[in-house]
Amino acid sequence: MASLNVGNLGEYLREQRRNAQLSLRQLADAAGVSNPYLSQIERGLRKPSVEVLQQVAKALRISAETLYVRAGILDAERDREDVETRAVILADPSLNERQKQVLLQVYESFRKENGFGTDAEPGADADIAVDGAETTQNPHS
Repeated sequence: MASLNVGNLGEYLREQRRNAQLSLRQLADAAGVSNPYLSQIERGLRKPSVEVLQQVAKALRISAETLYVRAGILDAERDREDVETRAVILADPSLNERQKQVLLQVYESFRKENGFGTDAEPGADADIAVDGAETTQNPHS
């Protein structure tokens, strides 16, 4: 099991929170965690769960995968390109949330089709809805 590099994670979270111009309390409220707990994570005193990292990432509007890498949960070398691509898509201010999710689903289906399987959410290779129309992914066509 990978050990968590919580110091590096805490510094990164603090930087992202400040870039988002959020107070510690505001981020804690948005992520649904307690203010003291988030403070301990930022100071490297606590090891957050994957679920907490996901909530914090959503509140900061950043990639959860990026936080997983910072926490030592994902292998940075193996997953770097995939994580960076996802982070760029999620950070694009010209796309709305629905468009970002559809683009991530298409990206994931292409990666799987090309033999680069990832630990995506179950059903990520299922039908993709684009503007209300569903398209079925068939990697054998």
